[in-house]
Amino acid sequence: MESNIVEAVTIAGGVGVADFSVWGLFQRSDLVIKATMIILFVASFWSWTIIIDKWLKLRRLSSDAEKFEENFWSGGSLDELYERLGTRPGDPMAAVFAAAMSEWRRSSSRGLATTDELRANLRERIERVMEVSLTREMERIERYMVFLASAGATAPFIGLFGTVWGIMNSFQAIAVAKDTNLAVVAPGLAEALFTTAMGLIVAIPAVAAYNKFSTDMNRYSQRLEGFAAEFSAILSRQLEETK
Repeated sequence: MESNIVEAVTIAGGVGVADFSVWGLFQRSDLVIKATMIILFVASFWSWTIIIDKWLKLRRLSSDAEKFEENFWSGGSLDELYERLGTRPGDPMAAVFAAAMSEWRRSSSRGLATTDELRANLRERIERVMEVSLTREMERIERYMVFLASAGATAPFIGLFGTVWGIMNSFQAIAVAKDTNLAVVAPGLAEALFTTAMGLIVAIPAVAAYNKFSTDMNRYSQRLEGFAAEFSAILSRQLEETK
């Protein structure tokens, strides 16, 4: 009887006494289950890489925005602030400011705001430049967010595929061994449940992080839009004063 149990375990994918550790489950599984586990492991690793990167980046963006707003509203010269920042600052809010100032100085140097119509065109160009810069900066911030959404949506189904495959292996082991002993089905079921767990391990952090970061990014985008609107109003007043 003991030899039959050992044989059944071997048929189900085990070697001798079944090892139910993570590494043992991986070694004992067939190529399909191995591929599923590897895909989920890579997805988990890449998800956590993105999560850590986004968390650090959003913290830095918030800090940089506070520093820029402090300098912007300090009452100093905007031209001096622009000279310090340069044409391509790393902070998105500063980049929106630099884009608007660049268009403003380019137009002012050519004397293109001499009539009401030209002033209105200049305001429109400045607003468009800030909008383009804001969109470009947000696209950079939101990069790889699609992967988190995809991982959160698909990982459970990938794990479910491994679960179905593992159960199929268990039924095949029963058919070959002609024995419903737990030793026959346990290895395949363990592999099946492990792939399900891996799918959830990938999906839960990815979904939670996606929701959190999406909220933070929307809040930051509104902050940029608010700054752009305020800066546009400041430039409009300056245009009115040059009449």
